[in-house]
Amino acid sequence: MVLNEYREQADLILEPVAEKMSSIDPNLVSWMSLIFAFIAGLLFYFYSPERSFLVLIGGIFIFLNSLFDALDGKIAKMTGKASSRGDLLDHAIDRYADIFIISGIILGPLVRTWIGVFALVGVLMTSYMGTQAHAVGVSRDYGGIAGRAERLVLLILVSLLYFFLSGTNWTSYQISYIEFNLFELLMVWFALSGNITAVYRGLNTWSALGDK
Repeated sequence: MVLNEYREQADLILEPVAEKMSSIDPNLVSWMSLIFAFIAGLLFYFYSPERSFLVLIGGIFIFLNSLFDALDGKIAKMTGKASSRGDLLDHAIDRYADIFIISGIILGPLVRTWIGVFALVGVLMTSYMGTQAHAVGVSRDYGGIAGRAERLVLLILVSLLYFFLSGTNWTSYQISYIEFNLFELLMVWFALSGNITAVYRGLNTWSALGDK
């Protein structure tokens, strides 16, 4: 993942925040991140051209989801509360958060359903193949071009662009006689990059199992 290379720089910001929140149970922080994701999904679902501000607020809640998702692990390590149960909860909540956000976009008016379904498959398979590597005795695989951090950053950026470009011709693009808006282009990218990343991680795991 591209953003994984900047983890140390991100820690310079996250660690002071985590320290100030150290009195909060890290599992509660995980649950709060899920609530933010659910709200983001609802905002995308209820979007309409007359309520374009909903995508902007949705992007803000995705940012909050990503922030709290990053903070729960930091708080757990700082306070000595890191555990296998916390890790399990964190990953389960991340998957539900992905589903809530993408489903809100799919089921609302922002994208055509068939595009969104392929995107959701790509998102879930990317995460599944990463954790499945760990489940079969190989180290967890974060490789590929479509990690969760990248997805969340792109969702936030597209939400901002879609809001500020609403009412202009810059929110939709013609590709081979098919018109796509910004969110649909993003879902196409999630579908392609997600499934490519899932295959990449699967091959890595297959190879590592063979070496064993």
